[in-house]
Amino acid sequence: MLLLQVPAIDTTAASMTANAAAQPQTLQLFDLVAKGGWVMVPIAFLFFAVLYLMLERYFVIRSQTKMDANFIDNIRDMVAQGNIKSAESFAKNQRTAMGRVFEKAIGRIGSPIREIESTIETVGQIELSRLERNMGYLGIIAGIAPMMGFIGTISGIIRIFYDISLTDNISVGIIAGGLYEKMITSGAGLIVGVIAYTCYHLLNMMIERFTLALEVNAFEFIEVLQKPTTEPARMR
Repeated sequence: MLLLQVPAIDTTAASMTANAAAQPQTLQLFDLVAKGGWVMVPIAFLFFAVLYLMLERYFVIRSQTKMDANFIDNIRDMVAQGNIKSAESFAKNQRTAMGRVFEKAIGRIGSPIREIESTIETVGQIELSRLERNMGYLGIIAGIAPMMGFIGTISGIIRIFYDISLTDNISVGIIAGGLYEKMITSGAGLIVGVIAYTCYHLLNMMIERFTLALEVNAFEFIEVLQKPTTEPARMR
């Protein structure tokens, strides 16, 4: 009976071995990243830098560009009624970029219109510069990350052909095995570059919307100052 059972055990073991060999090998994300080599370190640093810059700028721009829907209407009514101090305090309490622009503009009421317009333009440019702070780094990363990936790929290809020259063994397995590992850096660099490029332009769109709103509100504010009032000395 024992002799009859042995072949069955061998057959089962052989079947399990064949099934294991037939199963395709899968790559885990960490293993895939590790195969990219040393170039993945700076690419990973750029990726986390993009995340930080994107989140930091997003929350700053969002908080500084939010505005009460009735902001300019309230300012216009207060100025038209001669409540200059109330209008200035109302703008200051907004604690936003728009509020600071109109706080300075209201403080210039009584000066020639050209000086008030110049104040709005100057303070507006200062506030826009604050909103755009550090955004240039996103543009730089969008250009650098893909190039870092290509550097990793090129250096890997050079290494593959160098090893081939030493071993004098040209096989598809050796070339393909090393090449797919080095192409990982190109893929990672492109992904980081696309994320940085997208974030840069999305944040710019938020700033452009604020710029348009500032121009519209400034035009309406200047119109109020140019209308005849009961206090010509203050509102000329």
